[in-house]
Amino acid sequence: MIHTRKLAIIACVPALLLTLTACSGNNEGNRQVIKEPGKTITVIDKGNEKPTAGPAITLGDIKMYGKTEVFGWLDEDTVIVSKENDSLAKMKLEELADSYPRSLYRVNLKTGDFVPLKEQENVFLGGASLSPDKKHLIYQAYTLGDPAFYVMNLETLKSVGLAGDPIGGAMSAGWTDDGSIIGASYAGGAYTATAEGDIAALKELDKGALIIVAKLGNSIYYNSNADEALKVLHLDTKETKDMGLGSVGSVIPSPDGKQLLVKQYDGSKVKLVLCDLDGGNAKTIAEGAEIGAISWSADQRLIAYSMQGEASGATVKGLYVHDLLSDEATRVVVDVENAVSSSWSPSGNKLSYSVWNGSSYDSGIVEIHSALQQ
Repeated sequence: MIHTRKLAIIACVPALLLTLTACSGNNEGNRQVIKEPGKTITVIDKGNEKPTAGPAITLGDIKMYGKTEVFGWLDEDTVIVSKENDSLAKMKLEELADSYPRSLYRVNLKTGDFVPLKEQENVFLGGASLSPDKKHLIYQAYTLGDPAFYVMNLETLKSVGLAGDPIGGAMSAGWTDDGSIIGASYAGGAYTATAEGDIAALKELDKGALIIVAKLGNSIYYNSNADEALKVLHLDTKETKDMGLGSVGSVIPSPDGKQLLVKQYDGSKVKLVLCDLDGGNAKTIAEGAEIGAISWSADQRLIAYSMQGEASGATVKGLYVHDLLSDEATRVVVDVENAVSSSWSPSGNKLSYSVWNGSSYDSGIVEIHSALQQ
């Protein structure tokens, strides 16, 4: 169900079945916040022992960053971005002659200072993702055609390429939960790599043109051009199992590694599905013509995504936040189209998103609050 933007949400929400006494300021001493491992936050009213859900989110300011793509958060006030670099000469290729190279920067959101991480003539740098410990950065270098993947040490700012024997080159690259790298290989199958760039072919998946390759613990989730059904390979038993989710476009593990968000194709519709690690207990979070820019907040309570769908015969599109505690979705930015990514600040109080406008990337950062966030 698509909800219109909520500019202000009061603490007592009838849809959440909160009683008047639970919302009263006189009863704050009777409420207790409990954080259950691997689950969302629960509020218990000590007076009646009945669980009650927190209120829906409240939106603050939105700050825009033109011709900038935000990739992730080093801390609450620092992000990694790619931006056109007009201190370099314009691109040499005739097709790109009106564009400047894109460089990687660390940005202080309080001061607005852009500190270069990587500048390179005649190339676009982007597609970046931070390692779990935020000490390394995977990024892409490209002009026209397929990108090349690199890993940067954020302390030394030195980079190594994910290429060469035995994989030829990386077709994709992503972080695993233990801080190593996994992706699809141009030589076929999958590869693994360390943050220092040591590469090895993954012998259990050494053939075929793979699309998704994601590793969580001892399990690898994958599909291929020949079969888009999501499968899981258990490295300890060497057993492969179909997840029963049909055609899948992406897999995003929860921060604690106990659940998955899956973008599932169902005919002309796209679904965002929350499920267990084996595909069980699948629950549809959102459904529309297009879904993208999916991300978890660190506490696993909030899920961000962009969606385009139909409501009352009209096309509705925007950036949404689904609150797993209240099971409600709020459209936080209207008319967002071609969103490519989103990411949460460590506190979950800020959400960045980036869109492709046809010639460059633009980004915004939204302030998001809830009653249970401090």
